[in-house]
Amino acid sequence: MTAPVLMVLGTASSVGKSVLTTALCRIFRQDGVRVAPFKAQNMSNKADVTADGLEIGRAQSEQAAAAGLAPTVQMNPVLLKPQGDRTSQIVLDGRPAGTLHAGSFAARRELWPAVERALASLRNDYDLVVAEGAGSPAETNLREGDIVNMSVALHTDATVLLVGDIDRGGVFAHLVGTMELLAPEERALVRGFVINRFRGDPSLLTPAIDDLERRTGIPVLGVIPWLDDLRIADEDAVVLERASPAAGETGGTETDVDIAVVRLPRIANFDDFDPFVDEPSVRLRYVSRPQDLGRPQLVILPGTKATVADLEALRGAGLDEAVRRAHADGASVLGICGGFQMLGERIHDPGGVETAPGNVVEGLALLPLTTTFAAEKTTVRSSGHVEGSGGAWQAAAGAAVEGYEIHMGTTEGAARPLLTLNGHADGAISGDGRVAGTYLHGLFHNDALRHALLSGLGRGETTLRAFDREREFDRLAQHARAPRR
Repeated sequence: MTAPVLMVLGTASSVGKSVLTTALCRIFRQDGVRVAPFKAQNMSNKADVTADGLEIGRAQSEQAAAAGLAPTVQMNPVLLKPQGDRTSQIVLDGRPAGTLHAGSFAARRELWPAVERALASLRNDYDLVVAEGAGSPAETNLREGDIVNMSVALHTDATVLLVGDIDRGGVFAHLVGTMELLAPEERALVRGFVINRFRGDPSLLTPAIDDLERRTGIPVLGVIPWLDDLRIADEDAVVLERASPAAGETGGTETDVDIAVVRLPRIANFDDFDPFVDEPSVRLRYVSRPQDLGRPQLVILPGTKATVADLEALRGAGLDEAVRRAHADGASVLGICGGFQMLGERIHDPGGVETAPGNVVEGLALLPLTTTFAAEKTTVRSSGHVEGSGGAWQAAAGAAVEGYEIHMGTTEGAARPLLTLNGHADGAISGDGRVAGTYLHGLFHNDALRHALLSGLGRGETTLRAFDREREFDRLAQHARAPRR
């Protein structure tokens, strides 16, 4: 029997579709349903790697975990990774498959056969598929190239939930306007509204809800209250556009370990740093300006989809010199993936992966390394242990680690390796242990390593906290099970 599809669509981007899909996956799993997540096309630089070395969106990997599954490429057959304002790398069935240029929306229809194959596979293997849409289904200018919203709903005769974010304001207009812009056969699939992120007494909404239901004939199935401090990976970097405290602002104490993550324009996989948020006496900040860097104990250059472009942006903002000053003042510096590549002396691009063929770009020269870009992408699950010692890493030597790698290039030089992964050296660490880099994403999700590093940074409480993703899934499911009316 072909499994039914429950589809979560939204009135706009970032209204909570991914989180609600995650909640539904955990709820159905708790109720004994064999459920799988699905998103036909994801646009994000946050990716994960499956056990067979294929690349999918990070949100679908998180939803799979909530469903008790290992992620597979069928859960996200098309991933678009923005490289700039007008181009995206196409990852098709887990492998790079060219570039999509802005305005080529109709070309996305050529990717539809992969969507059909993935959907058929999941519907054959599971009892239920919870499918997530992208942005809004009412963007009439994008209808011709749609492979992720109503195309999926119509193809599967899905039961559609339409989600709106009341915290943004205008949720009732968004819901009514979305319905008005849908075709009659599309409106017929919408079986209920969900009002998300409400703060206050939901009974105050009763008149507006009654009016909405009278206008549309669609019931409001629930009002989901705001949920603070949920530690589940966000789909993309939109969440980081909310203000982040600068150095010296309220929210920390002098005894905190202050960790500053440089907010690169094309930042990728920033959920690498989520485990720090719940640690006692740890202050995690994202900074975009030199004056906000302050005097942290640790500066992190995160992953990025475009190392060279973001390195140029770093220099243009004056953050390169700010990082050097922080290091000279005693801060430790860590680069992950693209951030690791930036720490070296130079970057070679013989095949024109990111720049003109044969171009050489000067790095930050904080480590004696050279990176050479390669056309073939490395996507692999990795495990091993910490090799490098010295500085804040001294206490972490020997700690077991696991995670995943997604990068296009190799980095070599005279520095000692930071890690051993899958039997091979990875990363680098300076002689004094104060500058380090690695290609491993998920590094800080390893509790023993994270706790040892925090101790090595020399400040904060000795009480440390494990990062429990299963607990967060259960908390989310409990929160979503009883939406208020």
